[in-house]
Amino acid sequence: MKIAIGIDTGGTCTDAVAYDYSENRVLAKGKTLTTREDLSIGIAKALDTLPQDYIRDAVLVSLSTTLATNACVENKGARAKLVIFGLTDELMERLGVEAQYGIQRSAVRCVDTHSSADGSFIDEPDWDALFRDYDPWIAETDYMAAAELYGANTGAPCEKAFKAQLLARHGLSCVCANELTDRIDVIQRGATALLNARLLPVIREFIAVALADIRARGCTAPVMVVRSDGSLMSTDATMLKPVETILSGPSASILAGKAFTDEENYMVVDMGGTTTDVSMVCGGKTVNEAQGIRVGGWRTSVDGVFVDTFALGGDSTIRIEKGVLTVHPRRAIPLCSAAARWPQIVPMLRDVLQNGYSTERYRFHEFYALMRDPADRGRYSAQELKLVDALRDGPLSVFRLKEEKGLGSYIRDTERLEQEGVVMRCGLTPTDFMHIKGDYTEFDREASLLAAECELKNSNLPHAPEDVAALAEAAYSAVGRKLYTNLVRILLAKAYGAAFDSALEPQVELLAEQAWNRRGQEGFALIDTPIRTDMVLLGMGAPAHVFLPEVAKALGTRCILPEHAEIGNAIGSVMAELIARASVTVTQWDEGGVTYMVHTPDGSEKHRDLEEATEIARAAAAAQAVREAQLRGAMGQLHPVITQQGNSHDGRASEHLTYGGTVTAEVRYSYVK
Repeated sequence: MKIAIGIDTGGTCTDAVAYDYSENRVLAKGKTLTTREDLSIGIAKALDTLPQDYIRDAVLVSLSTTLATNACVENKGARAKLVIFGLTDELMERLGVEAQYGIQRSAVRCVDTHSSADGSFIDEPDWDALFRDYDPWIAETDYMAAAELYGANTGAPCEKAFKAQLLARHGLSCVCANELTDRIDVIQRGATALLNARLLPVIREFIAVALADIRARGCTAPVMVVRSDGSLMSTDATMLKPVETILSGPSASILAGKAFTDEENYMVVDMGGTTTDVSMVCGGKTVNEAQGIRVGGWRTSVDGVFVDTFALGGDSTIRIEKGVLTVHPRRAIPLCSAAARWPQIVPMLRDVLQNGYSTERYRFHEFYALMRDPADRGRYSAQELKLVDALRDGPLSVFRLKEEKGLGSYIRDTERLEQEGVVMRCGLTPTDFMHIKGDYTEFDREASLLAAECELKNSNLPHAPEDVAALAEAAYSAVGRKLYTNLVRILLAKAYGAAFDSALEPQVELLAEQAWNRRGQEGFALIDTPIRTDMVLLGMGAPAHVFLPEVAKALGTRCILPEHAEIGNAIGSVMAELIARASVTVTQWDEGGVTYMVHTPDGSEKHRDLEEATEIARAAAAAQAVREAQLRGAMGQLHPVITQQGNSHDGRASEHLTYGGTVTAEVRYSYVK
């Protein structure tokens, strides 16, 4: 047998699989809870569900994760800041970088340099003056990032110089955009570098503990990570470029989907704990994101599959607000799983139900749990630290925090503690309602029932058993409606482009909700607007089997729920291979005669002769692809395959670079010979 071990760590669960390449079958599988305060615990438990000889004999271990995806959606990560060379702060204000690119305005500053587009003139700033102005701002952060206008053409000399200056003066590391992307848009490059910096501790912790748990079991196989384009890279490369994992989990789910079905046209709907990730296969080919991945408001330069990620999962917070049942994007630890881990939660819920009074200001049946100690207590307020200290002996309900600890005013401002993963909420979620209805009963059902009663009581509604059952039905419908309307939005955007490239207009959303509410109904309707698709829905993730069939029916299509779908990402991770690509552009210039400019990662070169420019571009692309493949973990003799795409005045495809174009080199490497 040729065995591979696949591990997928999500925000809620960690899955493991032992897969036999020689017979293309699952040998063993397991699922455990992700332990955010110490990822090692969850990974170790997942590995312990597999026969240990499979782990020792494995030829490859492949990791996928949605930790980076979730960090983007939940706006979590390290404190990081960005410097952009070649733009002005005024221009950044006009461009609306926060809305367009996901960059918080307070996290970026611009240096008005004037380097030329071809790199023939480099305008470096006065570094002493720059750091005099920026030192207090830099002192507030853990990581820095840098991007430079025209950096994709010039080799980014200001980025590289800033990195060296920062290390010498502050001992801080800096993520440079030129290390991550060759795209032109400098703000998109900057967003990519800034996000990479924010994700460094998130992914480095994951890699470190995963490696330790794997090696502790006698496994010496290469350990690889799934990138956002569905290919593999080494753990060393991942710790340098975590931004390339922002769609690691969703990419793995696509690879699993291709293994699960022979359908030509389908949507992979991967419903996890924190998010639902939707990708597409059309005509048997994966739909890719041509303009760089967008996730959680971030617009990046990362190449990858098309994935639409929205905040809906088994751990989404559910509340009754002003009489309306609402599914919130904020993640909470389901009270059923929290109670299984901390048994004191059930008695506290009983206490809330008996003694808590109704108020919309506080949800007394929600809890806060301490996930980890703050790294630097001096950077938190006294109120934040008081809440942290109150939680040291275990989770406490909002009721007890207010009534016994006197922290009523403090628990209304927990945003930073939650964003940085110090504290997490425990609340009522779809997973709790699955326990109430009996569709999933892994944890403590009593906690879910008590929490549902508390939610009804909190809104001054009857809370007898039949009322709790009705609330569970309403929660299922609310989750289904949100899933349905998001799939409608994605389908409309793919069918009609820019007209539907963001949130649905209120009128369209109203029609979609009406279609959902009228599903399966017959009889007179003043107006009926059913929305249908021929795209098959392929469900992944534990909640999919509960919610997706009804959504597929409402869309007039079929739903496939394959065997092993609950660990689909772990299976997909072992289907990936190492693929490294590098591109070099050639542009045509007229300087008293035709000149060709070859733009490489090291800078730009001018050549009068087209053949010479082409050969230099091919050599540079091949060398860069080989370097990238080696960085990602490829070994031995590598043979890049080179293609050319020339620009054309008539729109016809051509390999000739007479009018400029792009040379691309690709290296493929397999660990399973």
